[in-house]
Amino acid sequence: MTAISYLFCCLAVVAAAVSVALQQVLNTNLRSQLESPWWAGRISYAVGTVVMLTLALTSAPPRLSGAFSGATSWLSWTGGFFGAIFIATAIFMVPRLGAATVLALIVVGQMLGSLTLDHFGILGIPQHAVSLTRLIGAAFLILGVFLIRI
Repeated sequence: MTAISYLFCCLAVVAAAVSVALQQVLNTNLRSQLESPWWAGRISYAVGTVVMLTLALTSAPPRLSGAFSGATSWLSWTGGFFGAIFIATAIFMVPRLGAATVLALIVVGQMLGSLTLDHFGILGIPQHAVSLTRLIGAAFLILGVFLIRI
């Protein structure tokens, strides 16, 4: 991968992360307007489903084929469950803690979870041992949460 393409990939991830912050605020607003966190979350998933279905149907192959014939594990299908936990928690917590604190805590949780998954190679991902440098980086993220909250 060239330096330019690597930079582009990193910027794309940052842009996606900004969209997460925007999503949380929009979902919180929808919760207030509908007076229901459950309907706000459901609508968020419905809109996301339409977008992903449109992309799946209009993109180049491969098409969905072996997924229903046992080519996947049941555990692989549970990602949406964890997404629902994420969306529901954010809908409840953004008004209480603020968007910056919630997103900072989300990043901390993602970092701690990903360090654990990497270290043990859980669910078939390549194993990457926890190092002192990685732990220091996680500690700085946790420190960042406290600094944002002050």
